[in-house]
Amino acid sequence: MPYVNIKITREGGPDGKGPSADDKAKLIAGVTDLLQTVLGKNPATTFVVIDEVALEDWGVGGLPVEDYRARQ
Repeated sequence: MPYVNIKITREGGPDGKGPSADDKAKLIAGVTDLLQTVLGKNPATTFVVIDEVALEDWGVGGLPVEDYRARQ
């Protein structure tokens, strides 16, 4: 019974407000298909949860992500 937790920032998307419901459905379907293809997992017992995180709550390299990106 696989459980996958996808964490993404609330940015981008067609309206600039983050991923759409369609984007999330594609992620869920794609991850479920990958687990079935690679590991033979049953899609009926595969759970995928998507958490959206505010950009200011995401850090990388010891910095808030916006500061990190500005330095790249």
